[in-house]
Amino acid sequence: MQPSLLLAANGPPIALFVGIGLFLIILLWVIGTYNGLVRTRNHCDESWSGIETELKRRHDLVPNLVKTVQGYAEHERETFERVIEARNRAAANEGTPEEHARDENNLVGGLKQLFAVAEGYPDLKASRSFLALQEELTTTENRIQRARRFYNANVRDFANRIETFPSNLLASMYGFKKKEFFEIEDSSQREVPKLDLTD
Repeated sequence: MQPSLLLAANGPPIALFVGIGLFLIILLWVIGTYNGLVRTRNHCDESWSGIETELKRRHDLVPNLVKTVQGYAEHERETFERVIEARNRAAANEGTPEEHARDENNLVGGLKQLFAVAEGYPDLKASRSFLALQEELTTTENRIQRARRFYNANVRDFANRIETFPSNLLASMYGFKKKEFFEIEDSSQREVPKLDLTD
């Protein structure tokens, strides 16, 4: 008998090596895919906290803005109360991104009304504290939009991983759920609240 035939007959069969190799490849794919899903989900959570930070910043600015305008336009009490109520509702919201967006839309609408009131008071429009608050609010609005775009990009990437084959098999097996986008429904409310200071 030839030596090569003896090795094949006495040694482990080739099918065993092939089986072990396939098992290792599948195991490495499962580990890599699972870890990728966890990483992408964590990116979504981290970017959502960036939105919450910027929204809190906006919420902190609103009372100062209302007080400043109130000093010039005391008879606009209903507008001030509406803005503060919308601010408090938005600040207290701990719900989904969709619920946050709804409350933030209401707040932005209230701020637009507040700026419309300010239009009728030239002394207010020239006030340094009002101008500083308006500039701070504009900066905050821009930061919110950047944070929103970053969060939504992460949510999109996570959704792609959950929905595409073959990673969708693992995602459903381990209970990965899609995240909600943070959307502002009305395109006019995507604009930063502005005040015309050209008078």
